Amino acid sequence: MINWGVIGAGGIAYRRTIPEGILNARNSRLTAVQDIDNELVKKIGSEFNVKVYNTIQDLLTDKTIDAVYIATPVYLHYEQCMLAANYKKHIFCEKNLALNEKQCIEIIDKCKKNNVKLGVGYMMRFNSLHLAIKKAVQENILGKIVMGRAQLSCWYPPIKEAWRQQKKLGAGGSLADMGSHCIDLLEFIFGSRVSEVTCIIGNLVHDYEVEDTAVLTCKFNNGSFGIIDNCFNIPDSSSKNFLEIYGSRGSILCNGTIGQDSNGYAEVLIEHTQGEYDAAQKRLNKLSSREFKVKQTNIYKSEIEYFTDCIEKNIEPEISGELGLHHVKIIEACYNSAKRDKTVKIH
Repeated sequence: MINWGVIGAGGIAYRRTIPEGILNARNSRLTAVQDIDNELVKKIGSEFNVKVYNTIQDLLTDKTIDAVYIATPVYLHYEQCMLAANYKKHIFCEKNLALNEKQCIEIIDKCKKNNVKLGVGYMMRFNSLHLAIKKAVQENILGKIVMGRAQLSCWYPPIKEAWRQQKKLGAGGSLADMGSHCIDLLEFIFGSRVSEVTCIIGNLVHDYEVEDTAVLTCKFNNGSFGIIDNCFNIPDSSSKNFLEIYGSRGSILCNGTIGQDSNGYAEVLIEHTQGEYDAAQKRLNKLSSREFKVKQTNIYKSEIEYFTDCIEKNIEPEISGELGLHHVKIIEACYNSAKRDKTVKIH
């Protein structure tokens, strides 16, 4: 059983990861919480009956804590990860791992030096439908994978001092905040990494300094293409957060699997006969269409159990610091592409 401390106990930690993940995981125990909001952290500590700390230093000196979950804004990740590693606490950090490539590399090196496990929070890959889709791709059910599309958008109007709306605090806007999840999900399903990107960004509705609209096209090492679109300017109920996977024999179309929930709907369409070219495109080939049903599991519970297993079994997690670095490099390449108006290769 691994004892967890939470750094940044409000936000996603309080809404999701603590109640759905750490408290329900078979191999985890919530030991302490920390937040700069003294009243909030007292409330959370009382609700979950755990120790409360006002400073990170105090939490990290608690010898009963084996691992920390860092759920603070991105600009704080570097300092907090480095400090936690110095105290030899295993680290599960929300994405993005850090603001830039240099910070990510230093975090990874520090964790290796101190024999600390490092993981990054890409919970969407634990959605049961996404796991089933990955298996379908591996089993060649869709034929040769041609293209994938991942959409994640929301309504995010100007908010005073919001860190996601300041470049120096979040490294970007809708792409940096939501695109990282979409990139990870397509790479996970395809079993292949992004090799080059072409990106356009802009401010179509909101006037803060980071983009409120981003569209990314990418190529994967296996030759497949990807489209990712992320907006801060579409009402929540109007954005269905689609995931679409297309192959030479069919497709899988998902609604609502991308996001903070653990469910969603997926439909698989397979053509059993591939006839000659039909100029009229009447789509008369024999087609089977069915709902892609799987037993749903909680994504936060699954990601905490997975990372905790890695600690207990002393194995390196797939959702590693190196993966977090890779995604930060892709995000940086996207902004470089948008600035230079050209395709950028990922090295």
